[in-house]
Amino acid sequence: MSVFRNVSLELARFRLRMWVVSVMVILCFCLVMSRLFYLQILRHDELRAQAESNRTAIVPIVPNRGLILDRHGVVLATNYSAYMLEITPSKVANLEQTIDDLSKVLDINARDRRRFKKLREETKNFESLPLRSRLSDVEVAKFATQRYRFPGVEIKARLFRNYPFGELASHVIGYIGRINPAEKDDLEESDNAANYRGTEYIGKLGVEQSFETSLHGITGIDAMETSAGGRATRRLTSQSALPGDTVQLSIDIKLQKLVEDLYGERRGALVAMNPKTGEVLAFVSKPTFDPNLFVEGIDQENWQLLNESIDKPLLNRALRGTYPPGSTYKPFMALAALSTGKRSATTLINDPGYYIFGGHRFGSPENERGGIMDMRRAIVESSNAYFYSLANELGVDVMHDFMKPLGFGQITGIDIHGEVRGLLPSQQWKRNYYKRPEHQRWYAGETISLGIGQGYNSFTMLQLAQATATLANNGIKHTPRLVLTTQNASTRVSTALPVSAPQNLRLKPEYINIVRSAMVGVTQEGTSARVFAGAGYLSGGKTGTAQAVSLGKNERYNAAKMAERQRDHALYIAFAPADDPQIALAVIVENAGFGSASAAPIARRVFDYLLLGQYPSEQDMVAVSTGQATAPMGHPRKVTDIPWPRTAASTPNISENFHQGYGQQ
Repeated sequence: MSVFRNVSLELARFRLRMWVVSVMVILCFCLVMSRLFYLQILRHDELRAQAESNRTAIVPIVPNRGLILDRHGVVLATNYSAYMLEITPSKVANLEQTIDDLSKVLDINARDRRRFKKLREETKNFESLPLRSRLSDVEVAKFATQRYRFPGVEIKARLFRNYPFGELASHVIGYIGRINPAEKDDLEESDNAANYRGTEYIGKLGVEQSFETSLHGITGIDAMETSAGGRATRRLTSQSALPGDTVQLSIDIKLQKLVEDLYGERRGALVAMNPKTGEVLAFVSKPTFDPNLFVEGIDQENWQLLNESIDKPLLNRALRGTYPPGSTYKPFMALAALSTGKRSATTLINDPGYYIFGGHRFGSPENERGGIMDMRRAIVESSNAYFYSLANELGVDVMHDFMKPLGFGQITGIDIHGEVRGLLPSQQWKRNYYKRPEHQRWYAGETISLGIGQGYNSFTMLQLAQATATLANNGIKHTPRLVLTTQNASTRVSTALPVSAPQNLRLKPEYINIVRSAMVGVTQEGTSARVFAGAGYLSGGKTGTAQAVSLGKNERYNAAKMAERQRDHALYIAFAPADDPQIALAVIVENAGFGSASAAPIARRVFDYLLLGQYPSEQDMVAVSTGQATAPMGHPRKVTDIPWPRTAASTPNISENFHQGYGQQ
């Protein structure tokens, strides 16, 4: 019996062990199956992508940057391909020794070294940085034979930006430059981050910056199969990059060149626009700079020359330079008097050559005739006393409220970045500007000089040109614009950019006619009559002379005894033809004295170009550029006979693709 019980007990134990083992096997099988389900079903897509990435690499294809054209299709910014010698610092054991050894193979000068050092300081150590650019085929071949000696050094084909006309219109066109760390961070946080993978250069100024998105294009991709060591073995798929759009400006580059030449070595700004549309035909800031210097990263020497120059060539004077408008403000003061009912056109004011207020004598130019003035004569002869007294009658806040809609001291909304507001004073402005209570009070004497465009008044030539265009266009104000259309590089379909609706300031036509008639009188019998003698059209204008520095209480202005940069600025505003204005402009020549001598002659040549198709004689251009001209001298040439534009000599000698704007990477 005991033997039977022992067998039964062992059998029971065996069955228990079998059951436990079976449960464990089933449990393990379930775990394996659940894991397989999780990996093969739930995480299938994710793991497949990871597996693919282990053997593929996504390489961005940077698109060709779009062209920039003038209104007639002249190419102002284009692209070309060239070879560049680049170093990845993180892959080089001894960077200085490597550069020294490279200099024995290729020509690497001190400027190349300085630029490379500057780029290295600004970028991450693992990035590929250019040491030499625009290598010739011979130089490429020489390096290829020595390639094994230089790990971390490569020759790459890069797409370069080129500005064929160098300094011409540089403030409008702008330039591109290498992306700095701050810009890179901004791009990575933007919605457009993916489109800038592989992009190393972006627009930094002017149209290049403001229309960066259009000009950049759409980045393409190459999916490459790679070996275990990361070396590309074959291309799997490819999506071509789409070139950037062509951007067409409203600028007439031939007119732009004429105006820049007429300035000569002088400083200043001119804005000429169509008052009926807001299209800007010339946008001049002198002196200029060569944007090609920035394309590969400007070296320290050239940067110092530009940045530390007393002439401030990097300052866009048309957009960011602010000046007192001087007597060019007087037509708008007259319009304010009529519109507010403070003074009629026939009100007579005695001008003895000065104006006394609060015991202070406000003077007038020594050549002013004086006498009894009505509004027309006060504008034609530029009577200071008339407008001193008018400013006192209007008061600063009335002037402010009238001038603001005209655009004085306001952002015009032009389609490039960087515009400044200037200053249109008011009592509220002074309270906000000054911290100390004793400085916040507005004194009645401060109002007087505002009437002749001095005092706190400080505006850009763009604002002055817009106000003049509004006056010429019967009180209809247009937003200035520099870009007309963009053209898709693939489809060649052009798209006109949206235009802001014009604003009707609701100025009474009879008041506008009074002021415009007086401005016509300026060109016929007034301060610019000699300049417009014999013109084949009738125009309206107003000369201005604005102080560059303040004079002492009893100090008289004497240009001969003052340093050149302390002398008065010369200004002129104008529109033409008088009966149906097609062009309005504002021009300033810094420290050049009277507007009739230095600024009005430039305006006359602009009108002759646009309305008569005339280009000044070489003799006349020299006279204008040195402030020695009145009416044109010599025989004017036909605009169509001037053999320009032609490609600048500095343009790289590159393939046929250059002329189409498409370099090959």
